[in-house]
Amino acid sequence: MAEAKIVTLVDASVYAESVCDYAAWATERTQAPIELLHVIGRRQTGRLDVSGALSLGARTRMLEELTKLEGDMARLGQQHGRALLDAAADRIDAQTKAQGQARPATRIRIGDLIEETNEALEDASLLIIGKRGEAADFARLHLGSNLERMVRSSQRPILVASRAFKPVARLLIAFDGRASANNAVSAVASAPLLRGLEVSLLMVGEASAENKARLREAQDRLEQAEVSVSSELVAGQPVEVIAERAHGGTFDMLVMGAYGGGLLRSMIIGSTTTEMLVSCQVPVLLYR
Repeated sequence: MAEAKIVTLVDASVYAESVCDYAAWATERTQAPIELLHVIGRRQTGRLDVSGALSLGARTRMLEELTKLEGDMARLGQQHGRALLDAAADRIDAQTKAQGQARPATRIRIGDLIEETNEALEDASLLIIGKRGEAADFARLHLGSNLERMVRSSQRPILVASRAFKPVARLLIAFDGRASANNAVSAVASAPLLRGLEVSLLMVGEASAENKARLREAQDRLEQAEVSVSSELVAGQPVEVIAERAHGGTFDMLVMGAYGGGLLRSMIIGSTTTEMLVSCQVPVLLYR
């Protein structure tokens, strides 16, 4: 039986092709239908001030021109969005049609990206999104603000695509014993998306009896689900250690819990989730 739909956010960023390729990979593994979503923000057009020394007739004509221009821009935005969606659907369809997958559905929405996406996710199992949007490709050392807002607000797993697609065979789970990390372990043990992949559990912290017990429990859960798994407890700074392991070429995807420390704490001292999303060069699958 197919899973609930996979919502895939489509824009004109350099991540768009990779996002499509990971969507194709996900639907092949789960048989879940894909819905491609493009959201057009309600940007203020910034009307000119026509209340000065212009005559009434001149002001009226200018307002009419501004209204027409706004309508033209809105139509162009929708045409652009439709072209992006059609191209994305073509790319995914070319990869999945031979396996009997239906062509992805497409949807354009106008409004706040986070609100519109969360509404689309109500009957979905997964969101796939690029690390940075079309307006933020220059900011390599910064996380797209919309992505961070999306991760914080969504109750669905989120796959953050890397810039280039790579077939997924080995997973690295960043495990810290929190509820979200345990949810990630449970998903790896049971979700069709991740079934049959090799798994390594990595816990960064002191070699205490408590940490060893938590790691052993997580490994046991995976082994009981017949997952091929190894585990490691390493001292050090979590972001540095996880990034080093993830970037070594051994792993194809990082799986971790999202924002376990709380919003206030991460605003004050930073967040491992945010830092990993900024630095990681492999796709990251996040669970709440």
